[in-house]
Amino acid sequence: MKSMELVSNMKIGWNLGNTLDATGAEGLDSECAWGNPKTTQEMIDAVLEQGFNVIRIPVTWDGHLGAAPEFQIDAAWMKRVQEVVDYAYNRGAYVILNLHHEEWHFPSEENKEAASLQLAALWTQIAKYFEGYSERLIFEGLNEPRKKGTPVEWNDGDEEGRNVVNHFAQVFVDTVRATGGNNKTRHLMVTGYAAACCRNALQNIIIPKDENLIVSVHAYKPYDFALNITGTAKWDAKAGAEEIDVVMNDIKELFLDKGIPVIIGEFGAMNKNNEADRVEWIQYYMKKVKEIGVPCIWWDNNEFTGDGENFGFFDRTKMEFRYKNLLNAMINAVK
Repeated sequence: MKSMELVSNMKIGWNLGNTLDATGAEGLDSECAWGNPKTTQEMIDAVLEQGFNVIRIPVTWDGHLGAAPEFQIDAAWMKRVQEVVDYAYNRGAYVILNLHHEEWHFPSEENKEAASLQLAALWTQIAKYFEGYSERLIFEGLNEPRKKGTPVEWNDGDEEGRNVVNHFAQVFVDTVRATGGNNKTRHLMVTGYAAACCRNALQNIIIPKDENLIVSVHAYKPYDFALNITGTAKWDAKAGAEEIDVVMNDIKELFLDKGIPVIIGEFGAMNKNNEADRVEWIQYYMKKVKEIGVPCIWWDNNEFTGDGENFGFFDRTKMEFRYKNLLNAMINAVK
């Protein structure tokens, strides 16, 4: 199956956010370090039963590694990641496995060689471990590679950062392909600088020469409504639609029209006690992604209250989706 065909089979996805990608604790305890419960088969089943058929599993491997240059992944951590992958994979879902919240791949020329060696060491191990899995398991090289803590951290970055991120993509693809077996043709997701959806970041992505690649983009649009904590809770049908249209038109022109598939690996609109507005937003958002043929994956960090980024959707403690109207609008849009 070619990547465009594979992507066309994806309906709607869900991110297991702030879980296996959490940091700050030792060993297997890190899964719950940010306050989320341990992932169970029942959780994943509850998501899939609603009509989701893609599960993205963000994983932070840093903190579970041995010393350079081998960077041996802790066996217990690898086994736990596999258990969670299997929760979804064994139910017939598409599963996306990535590197998330890593602190070692600052995209500068000075750090490029060292980071490339670590990137290759990690993906060699991961790819070999999961080599026997079918094409329903997709590898995503990096999450949002960017110059953290600098004025160019977000949006389109700078030329150096974009070039180094492109280099990382090539290292990732070459590394996975070299492990052989099913990995020779496995579908791989590559990302541009910060996974940004602005045009300059997108048009500067250099895609490695390979038949089974998918571009990963993150699009929390419109920003003030979807992602800006101090932004608006009101959906503006005109201005909001225009902001979404720009992103979708750029994705179509730069990739889809050239036969390059795209997955929006993260999207969402945080809770601002505005479910009715979010329903109107999701109806328009899903209409646009369906028109161009791009599946998208809701970022769910299981946070519902407080002054943070409340992208919680499926309550993993109560085992229920909190916002039924939003859920229905999303699922109905992809039927």
